[in-house]
Amino acid sequence: MNYRFQNLLGAPYRGGNAVITQNTQLISPVGNRVSITDLVKSQTITLPVQSSSNIRRLAVSPDGTFLLTVDENNRCHFINIPRRAVLHRITFKKTVNALRFSPDGKYIAVAAGKLVQIWRSPGFKREYFAFELVRTLADCEDTVTALDWSLDCKYLLVGSKDLTARLFCVKKLQGILNKPFLFLGHRDAVVGCFFGYDKKTNNVNKIYTIARDGYIFSWSYSGTDGKLNEDDEQDSKPSSSGTPEQDGERNLDGANGIDVKKRKEFEGKDANSDLNSYLHKGKWELLRKDGFMQSQTKLTACDYHRLLDMVVVGFSNGVFGLYQMPDFICIHLMSISREKITTAVFNETGNWLTFGCAKLGQLLVWEWRSESYILKQQGHYFDVNCLAYSPDSQLLATGADDNKVKVWTVSSGFCFVTFSEHTNAVTALQFMANNHSLLSASLDGTVRAWDLFRYRNFRTFTTPSSRQFVSLAADQSGEVICAGTLDSFEIFVWSMKTGRLLDVLSGHEGPVHGLTFSPTNAILASSSWDKTVRLWDVFEGKGAVETFTHTHDVLTVVYRPDGRQLACSTLDGQIHFWDPINGLLMFTIEGRRDIAGGRLMTDRRSAANSTAGKCFTTLCYSADGSYILAGGSSKYICMYDIADQVLLRRFQITHNLSLDGVLDFLNSKKMTDAGPLDLIDDDDTDTEEGVDKQVRGKLGYDLPGSMPNHGRPIIRTKCLRIAPTGRSFSSATTEGVLVYSIDESFIFDPTDLDIDVTPEAVDEALDEDQPNRALILSLRLNEDSLIKKCIFAVNPIDIPAVAASIPFRYLQRLIEALADLLEGCPHLEFILRWSQELCKAHGNSIQQNSRNLLPSLKSLQKAITGIHQDLADTCSSNEYMLRYLCCTGSNK
Repeated sequence: MNYRFQNLLGAPYRGGNAVITQNTQLISPVGNRVSITDLVKSQTITLPVQSSSNIRRLAVSPDGTFLLTVDENNRCHFINIPRRAVLHRITFKKTVNALRFSPDGKYIAVAAGKLVQIWRSPGFKREYFAFELVRTLADCEDTVTALDWSLDCKYLLVGSKDLTARLFCVKKLQGILNKPFLFLGHRDAVVGCFFGYDKKTNNVNKIYTIARDGYIFSWSYSGTDGKLNEDDEQDSKPSSSGTPEQDGERNLDGANGIDVKKRKEFEGKDANSDLNSYLHKGKWELLRKDGFMQSQTKLTACDYHRLLDMVVVGFSNGVFGLYQMPDFICIHLMSISREKITTAVFNETGNWLTFGCAKLGQLLVWEWRSESYILKQQGHYFDVNCLAYSPDSQLLATGADDNKVKVWTVSSGFCFVTFSEHTNAVTALQFMANNHSLLSASLDGTVRAWDLFRYRNFRTFTTPSSRQFVSLAADQSGEVICAGTLDSFEIFVWSMKTGRLLDVLSGHEGPVHGLTFSPTNAILASSSWDKTVRLWDVFEGKGAVETFTHTHDVLTVVYRPDGRQLACSTLDGQIHFWDPINGLLMFTIEGRRDIAGGRLMTDRRSAANSTAGKCFTTLCYSADGSYILAGGSSKYICMYDIADQVLLRRFQITHNLSLDGVLDFLNSKKMTDAGPLDLIDDDDTDTEEGVDKQVRGKLGYDLPGSMPNHGRPIIRTKCLRIAPTGRSFSSATTEGVLVYSIDESFIFDPTDLDIDVTPEAVDEALDEDQPNRALILSLRLNEDSLIKKCIFAVNPIDIPAVAASIPFRYLQRLIEALADLLEGCPHLEFILRWSQELCKAHGNSIQQNSRNLLPSLKSLQKAITGIHQDLADTCSSNEYMLRYLCCTGSNK
C-alpha cells in the first residue's frame, strides 16, 4: 500500500518561465509542481515537491544543483534537485516578476514589486534562517520586470515598467554614491535587458534593452575619464545625516534586519583601485534603435546568448524571431502557434531554443541550425476524462475534452502519438488484449479503433442514427465491442472483424455510464442512472439475464479481476459489492465521510453540511483484487480493503490553492459584499495568462458541485486505473494525470520472521556454500538487497534444483525480485534461466493460484517484453550494419 507520487503526465507546461541547466536539462513549472525533462534521453520526471499555488517564477544555480521556485502567493522554495527535497523556505512581501542567481552562485537577485533584493544564496548547511538579505535597491518607479547579472557579479541590469532600464553597481563602494545609470527612450515596459561582451577580453562593452512594444535598443560603452563629477564629489563627502538616497537605503536595509558586519563584508573596501572600471560611471551611448515590425502585437518573451551575440524574441501572436546582433540581422522569423509565447530561452551552447505557450500547454525545443524539433510536447487543453493501461503496463492512453487521444510511455513520461480524428470529447478508452490496438468512444457518435504500429484509425464503429457514447467495453477475445449511450440509453454491440452492428441492447431508462466485461466469461455488466446494474449475455442474445436494483443512481461499475465480484458506486456515496454468480449483495461500504473534503468558493454551506461531491464517480480494483480505489469530485482518492471493508489510506492529490475545493474552511476575512475576494475580476492585461480557466468540460453535467465558479478550476478525479502489474496506478485529475508507484525503499515486511533469521545468518549460509538456505532466509527476511545477492550467488548449474526447493509462499516475492533485476541488470541470460526454471518447477501451483500471482507475473512479462524490444532494435541495426560492411569489403 506504500504508493507515492512518481510523475505527472498530460500537462508539460502551464505558464511561468522555463530554464535550461547543464545544457540538456529543461526545467519548467507544471501547476504547483516542477517538471524536469532530459532532452537527450527523452525522459521527463516531476518533482514530488508541491507549492501552495501555481508556480510563477523559476531560477537555477549555475551548477544545476539548486532550484528556486516562487508561486502566486509569493512563497519561495529552495530545492536540492538531485535529492528532490526542499531545503529552505521564505515568503516575499511583493509579487516576484523576475528571479536570477548570480554567475558565481553566491547571490540571488529577486524583483519583488518595485524593489530589487539581493540575497545571499543558501547552501547545504542547516540554518535557522538561511536566507540573508544583503542589499535592497529601491530606485525603480514601477514594477521590475527583468534582471541580468554581469559575469563578474559586480553589476546588475534592471528593467522596469517605468519604461527604463537601470545599471546598478552591486557592491556599495566607500566614497562613491551608488546612483544607477538610466537607459531611457522606450515607450513601453522593458521586457528584457542583457549585458553584451567583447569576445576577446570578455568585458562588458554593450547593453541591449527590449521593450514590450517590439523595439530593441543597443547601447555602447565608451569608458570613463576616471574622475568623479562635481555632484559625486559633493555626495562623497562625510556627512552625519547622509544624502536622502543614502538615508532611504539605510532605512530599507535596517527594516529588513541586515547585519551591519556582514553588510560591510559585502561592500567593497577599496574605492580608488578600480575607478576606471565602474560601468555606471562611464559613458553609455545609444548605438541604434531597431523594431521587430510585428504590428498590433506585444513582445512577451525574450532571451540573449552572449557567446553567439544573438537575441530570440516571442510575440503575443505566436511568432518568434531570431536575430544576430549588433547588426540586427534576422536569421529566422516563424509562427509556431496562434497564442502568446510565454517563455523563450537559449540553452548553454546556443544551438537549441525553448518556447512555451501556456494557453495551449505546449513546450517546444527547436534546433535553429537544422530547423528541426528536439522536443515537441503538448498536454491536453481541457480535463482528461478517461485512462487505459496497456496489458504489459508500458503504455498509458488518455482521452480528454479537447477531442484528442494521446498515448504515453509510462517509463519516460513522453507522449509518442496523438490521435485527433474525434470531433467531440473522448469519454472512454480500452486497450485490446493484443497490446497493439486501442479503442476510444466519443460524444461525436463514433467508436474508433487505433493501430499502434502504423498510428492510424483502422476501423470506425457507427450507429444508424447519431448517438453520444459515454462508456466502452471489449470482451477478452477482442471479437465484440460494446458502447453505452448518453441520450438513447442503449448499448450497441459491434463485430471487431467486420465492423458491423450486431445488436442493440435496450432496457435501461437512463444514461449508461458504466460498462465492463467479466474477465472469465462473456457476461457484460452495465450501470445506469436509472438506479440499476444489469448483466447481459451478449453472445447468446438473451438480453438482460440479471438486474441489481439500488436506491440511488449508479455512477460506475467494475469487475474484480477473478470475475467473482462486482462493485458499483451510487449517488449517495456508497460502494455496493455484488456476487454476480448468485445475484446476491455481499456488503456495502459507506464512503460519504471519506470522500468529503474541500469547500468551493461559491458554496453557501460548509463542507460538512454540503451534499455536493460526496460520491464516487470512478472505481478500480487492484491487480489481485484485495483492495479497491475510489475517486470523485474531491481532492481525495480513497483506498479500501475489501475483506475488512475499512479505509486503508486517503491520497490527497494536490495542495494547490489555485484550484477550488482544496481548502476545507474558507477565510472569512476574504468575504466581501460582492462575494469572495478571490473571485472578484481584477484582471490585468499585463499579467501572464496560463491555460483558460475552465469551469467544467463537456462532461461537467455529471459532476456534483460543478457550478459556474468564475473561472477557478475545481479539483476532482475523473478516472482511476491500476496497472496490470499492480506496481502503479494513475488518476485523471484537474491538474493532469498523476502517476503513483510503490515505494520499496522504506518497506520492511518480513515473512515468518524468527530469532535466527538475520542478515548475519544469510551471510553465514553463503560462506558455507548453501545458496538454497541463504535464499530462503533472505526471502523470509524480505530484504531486497539480500534477495538479489543470494540470487546471484547460485551457480547456473544449480538453478533448477534451487528453484524447485523454493516454498510456494515465497514464490511471489522471488518473481518480483527477478522482474526488478531484469529491468536494469546486464546478466540477461542468467535471470531468464531463473524465470524459466521457476515456471517449470511451479507451473501447476502458478496456474492454480493465478489470481494472487498475476501482478508479479505481469511485472515479469513487462520486463521481458521491454528487453525483447530493445534487443530486436539492436539486432536489426547490427544486421544492416554488417551487411553494409560486407558489401563495402567485397567491393574493395
